[in-house]
Amino acid sequence: MAARKRASSRAIATATDTDTSKSETPTSQEHADPPIAPPKSGLIFKLCLFFAIPYFYLLFYHYKIESELQRSILINAGLSLAGFFITQKMIPVASRYVLRRNLFGYDINKKGTPQGTIKVPESLGIVVGAVFLVLAILFQYFNFTADSNWLVEYNAALASICFMLLLGFVDDVLDVPWRVKLILPSFAALPLLMAYAGHTSIIIPKPLVPYVGLEILDLGWIYKLYMFLLAVFCTNSINIHAGLNGLEVGQTVVIASAILLHNIMQIGASLDPEYKQAHAFSIYLVQPLLATSLALFSYNWYPSSVFVGDTYTYFAGMTMAVVGILGHFSETLLIFFLPQVLNFLLSVPQLFGFVKCPRHRLPGFNPQTGLLTGTNDGTLVNFFLRLFGKMSEGSLCAALLVFQAIACCLCFVLRYFLTGWYK
Repeated sequence: MAARKRASSRAIATATDTDTSKSETPTSQEHADPPIAPPKSGLIFKLCLFFAIPYFYLLFYHYKIESELQRSILINAGLSLAGFFITQKMIPVASRYVLRRNLFGYDINKKGTPQGTIKVPESLGIVVGAVFLVLAILFQYFNFTADSNWLVEYNAALASICFMLLLGFVDDVLDVPWRVKLILPSFAALPLLMAYAGHTSIIIPKPLVPYVGLEILDLGWIYKLYMFLLAVFCTNSINIHAGLNGLEVGQTVVIASAILLHNIMQIGASLDPEYKQAHAFSIYLVQPLLATSLALFSYNWYPSSVFVGDTYTYFAGMTMAVVGILGHFSETLLIFFLPQVLNFLLSVPQLFGFVKCPRHRLPGFNPQTGLLTGTNDGTLVNFFLRLFGKMSEGSLCAALLVFQAIACCLCFVLRYFLTGWYK
């Protein structure tokens, strides 16, 4: 979900009937709608530099990681880098096509200003998802070194991600109601659950072992139910924590970066080959996700020239749920998703109909000052505005992403202090 207002079907039909030149000569649409703004390459370069230094330091210097595993990660990183440039080149091309099909929106948070009257192409998450899937398949074909069990789960993960990508695009085109949005991920999670061959047990925290009498507890089907609910939550949580230029992609970039650092740290600290392979599997999917998301972020950051659509939010949420489940760090993933958990708790009264839920739960905008004001809607965006006062859209999004990064750092701190005592 983005801060947008879709043109109604009646308005589109009227425009199509009264403007024959638009439907009969597609090239006139290209002349009528100006090209999207160029990507914000400087911002992306700074983000990449900030993240790459600690990541490659851990990979090549701090930990003694096997050369074969380093080679696989580097091949995947090279493919991901190529995917970044391909995605960045494809987005302007795809924008022209979606505008021809009237897949555009108006930025509600800029209503009353000239920027609020510009047609912004949406559903550009389909480009990210398509490039991601191609990269994942190419990597599997040329370099995947895991055993057959992991190969089955890898393909099941791609099936779930692809299914969710298509369902997200259907949602963007048909604009389905919220009650349907909530159940869409449950269908996409089925291939993953059917192919899952990992353990269904949990390690009991050491302080609770004397009371439970067990160190390891096998949950059986309850664990699979937990995985199912986790996939549904992650997918929808990205979708409802939205409404600002760059927020959907930005939170994905922050969480994906934290996942990569976590995986490298777990690989470097472990001696178990199967455990290392689980986290390597996560890296093989998260690196392409991060690279393609950064390309989209260069167009979607404030002021946004494209909207990502539900296509991207569903795709990104399902991808991170998949790597958390198959990488066996679902508890850590939930801490990374702490802002999304808070946003969901704030949203529960409206999402479940206890309180009236408007179509767009966005903050108020003052075109004279250019500042956003918090409303009584139950979202983290509005909560931040009520707590800290009026802000510009760019400043508010930056504050929320900093909060996302703090939550991820908190997870690393908790794991460091609780290791050896909690588990």
